[in-house]
Amino acid sequence: MTEGQVLDVIRDAIYTLLVVSLPLLLVSLTIGLVVSIFQTVTSIQEQTLTFIPKIVGVFAALMFFGPWMLTVLTEYITNLWANFSIYLG
Repeated sequence: MTEGQVLDVIRDAIYTLLVVSLPLLLVSLTIGLVVSIFQTVTSIQEQTLTFIPKIVGVFAALMFFGPWMLTVLTEYITNLWANFSIYLG
C-alpha cells in the first residue's frame, strides 16, 4: 500500500464522516441559535434551556436522516472492502 493510497483512504473517510455528521450538526446549530435568540429577547438566562430542544431536534433529525446516513456509510465500507485487494498488493 503506497503513501498515496493511505492518504486517499483517510481523505475519503474524513469526507464521509463530515457528510454524514453535517445534518445533525446543522440541526443542533440551528436550534441552539434559535433558543439563544429567544433567551436574549426574553431575558431568560437559563443555561439548561438549550439541552432539551437540541436533544429532541437531533433525535428527530437522526430519525429522518438515519436511513440516508446508513446508506452513505454502507457504500463507503462496501467500496473500502471491494478495493481491499488493491491495498494489500
